[in-house]
Amino acid sequence: MQARLNNYGAVNKITREMLERVLKEAADLIRTRVDYKYILLLLFLKRLSDKYKEEHERAIEQLLKEGLSKEEAEEFAKDQSFYTFNYPEEFLWDNLRKNIKKLPENLARAFKKLAELNPELQGVVDRFDFMEFTRNEENFEILKQLFELFSGLDLGKASPDVLGDAYEWILRYFAPQKAKEGEVYTPREVIKLLVRILEPKPLKSVYDPALGSGGMLIESYYYVKEKYGKEEANKLFLYGQEVNPITYALAMMNMIIHDIKDAKIKVGDTLLRPKLIENGKFKRFDIVLANPPWNQDGYGEEVLKKAEFYEERFKYGFPPNNSADWAWIQHMLASSNEKVGIVIDNGCLFRGGREKRIRQRILKDDLVECVILLPEKLFYNTGAPGAIIIFNKKKPEERKGKVLFINASKKYEQHPEVRKLNRLGEKHIEKIVNAYKEFKNIEGFSRVVSLDEIKENDYNLNVTLYVFPIEEVEEIDVAKEWNELKKIEEELKEVEKKIEGYLEELRYLSTRNK
Repeated sequence: MQARLNNYGAVNKITREMLERVLKEAADLIRTRVDYKYILLLLFLKRLSDKYKEEHERAIEQLLKEGLSKEEAEEFAKDQSFYTFNYPEEFLWDNLRKNIKKLPENLARAFKKLAELNPELQGVVDRFDFMEFTRNEENFEILKQLFELFSGLDLGKASPDVLGDAYEWILRYFAPQKAKEGEVYTPREVIKLLVRILEPKPLKSVYDPALGSGGMLIESYYYVKEKYGKEEANKLFLYGQEVNPITYALAMMNMIIHDIKDAKIKVGDTLLRPKLIENGKFKRFDIVLANPPWNQDGYGEEVLKKAEFYEERFKYGFPPNNSADWAWIQHMLASSNEKVGIVIDNGCLFRGGREKRIRQRILKDDLVECVILLPEKLFYNTGAPGAIIIFNKKKPEERKGKVLFINASKKYEQHPEVRKLNRLGEKHIEKIVNAYKEFKNIEGFSRVVSLDEIKENDYNLNVTLYVFPIEEVEEIDVAKEWNELKKIEEELKEVEKKIEGYLEELRYLSTRNK
């Protein structure tokens, strides 16, 4: 169906392709000159504004059907029960558009007012300073052009799936650039793999202590939605904590854009001050999953002994000051009632010293269920392969005293957008998930190893120590290759005859000229 334009030039029917085209224009417009977060913020505001208008029209229509006059309907439609968010009409997108010269000032006022009227938006939309941002004249021009780009879209009826994909597209598009500045973006394929292994279910709680932009929780929600339906997905309890206030704001907007309600997300340093507290104790969850910063320094024994609940959370020991990998793992284990899945640096599997002692104690408690070696060049901020470790506090009887090692280092395809990157394809994710579920030996890919053997290897969890991929040897059809070779030889003889003829002709001409 061809998209139709409304009175303001906005498109009524929004598709992924259409929205992605606008976002590409926005990305080209800002390039590296402006922080991409302003694109996300404008996308979010346009959604809230258009959604409010759409809900207002629906409320008027409903009230008119109930027999109210136009004037009565307009008055009753002011009731906030009709709306997802309390949105001040003076700051609706079309009203902001009427005075472009005062756009930065009005945007700043709009976000401040939205935060005042909606407690769930406090600390989210009011963290961005448009006035400071547009002191630079060039930035002001870019802002005006970005605003006009979004003016052509009516996002009121756009599905959360389409909007969510658009939000994720921006995060993914700018991931290579932001990786150089230290921001970490976990590829969605890696998140899908982890979630499919952990299998969240309705009425279960899921916690990400290193939240980032919220991808782990969003994928958990969509996994349940796809498998059990939206109503059941809304029964999933989502929790997270993020240390960076701006990243926290992006995560909250990401949740709202995806139409995920009631996620409990806190701001703060998880390792030092876990904020999700219940009855005076840090809260436990059914599933804990994360991709924390790899080899984060500054969290040695001296620092962690000042952390809240440190005796409960770091009972297996303190990591070295130059790598908090096993501090994150211990916090996640202490926070879990059932399963933990972590994406982590491959080096934590075999490094010695303090890390080895922690690893040894956790293995002796039989908590490690599966170790997966990922392919290299999956991540935007490092070419290192990375690993996934699955811990299970409720191991089935047949898995006790054993660890499954999966070597997925060769299971990848070239990334379709970033030339230097690889990615996990759907077939690779499926193969890894099936191997985990079946928990059996597959030559060159997976192997079940006893804790006794791991002990003999000095508690080394390096996957290649237990499973080495079989080099794929191409089968050769000898008869076919022989026929091809004979054909090439015959062609060469023909070429040689022609060359000999040309040389003979040249010798003849040379003799005549003399």
